[in-house]
Amino acid sequence: MRHEADYDELDRRLVLATQAGLPLVPQPYEALAGDLGVSGDLVRQRLAAMLSDGRIRRIGAVPNHYAIGYTANGMSVWDVDDAVVDALGAQVGALTFVTHCYRRPRRLPEWPYNLFAMVHGPDRPTVEADVQRIAELLGSACHGRDILYSSRILKKTGLRLGS
Repeated sequence: MRHEADYDELDRRLVLATQAGLPLVPQPYEALAGDLGVSGDLVRQRLAAMLSDGRIRRIGAVPNHYAIGYTANGMSVWDVDDAVVDALGAQVGALTFVTHCYRRPRRLPEWPYNLFAMVHGPDRPTVEADVQRIAELLGSACHGRDILYSSRILKKTGLRLGS
């Protein structure tokens, strides 16, 4: 029978084993289980527990947009009425072409934008057409916008634990 301390150590080992990504094999949880000396079911249970209690936020793919043909990557920024920004932001975030959407504080007078939505496309006209669809959704609640295009790829990693 495992004790809480056993789970704490297993969870730490599991985070260390996955922080650079899951193994690129047909059954990644089974491969992790073999490396860690536990069952695949226990790996799934511990990952689910860490997701549930917030120790990890998500498990997902992080694509290289350039490698898959999306070379126009634009962060659209919006000046949206504060009274409706959360509700409208949820609608923008649900659009299939928006990869992430979030609210941030304005930095007046230089930066009036409080809603950010990332749009990836094969070219700028495609991104601009998608941004126009966002503008139509926001309607009269939007008082300004811009698109900030990526000029280079930055390495995307989260917090890394030391061994």
